[in-house]
Amino acid sequence: MKFLIINGPNINMLGIREPSVYGRQDYAALKQFISDTCSENGIECELFQSNHEGAIVDRIQSAYGVFDGIVINPAAYTHTSIAILDALKAVAIPAVEVHISDVSAREDFRQISYAGMACIKTYMGLGFEGYRQAVIYLKNYLEADK
Repeated sequence: MKFLIINGPNINMLGIREPSVYGRQDYAALKQFISDTCSENGIECELFQSNHEGAIVDRIQSAYGVFDGIVINPAAYTHTSIAILDALKAVAIPAVEVHISDVSAREDFRQISYAGMACIKTYMGLGFEGYRQAVIYLKNYLEADK
């Protein structure tokens, strides 16, 4: 089983950006956490982070026929990117959305998730743990679908 893990803009600034919201652990710690989680669950993973919407769309499109599942934290593009929504719908790879913070309890403009409209589940407000839960949920979902 092979998962693509996508992180959007400013996730590379973890530990620096608003630590009261996103915590003090940095992006290297998140990458290690995700890699360890996937390894512990027998999943091969590739991690991708970009601050550029088009690069995220390109990466989703190139996942077609290569990956079994996608875990995506579109970050700020969650609330603005119909292009990412359309890319997820186009490839039709089961995807789970993750947010480190609880976006439902934040600003009004964060209340819509375009990417989430193409995802089978969303985890938010759990910090790094949301990624673990997303990986395990997606693995179980795919195994049940066989």
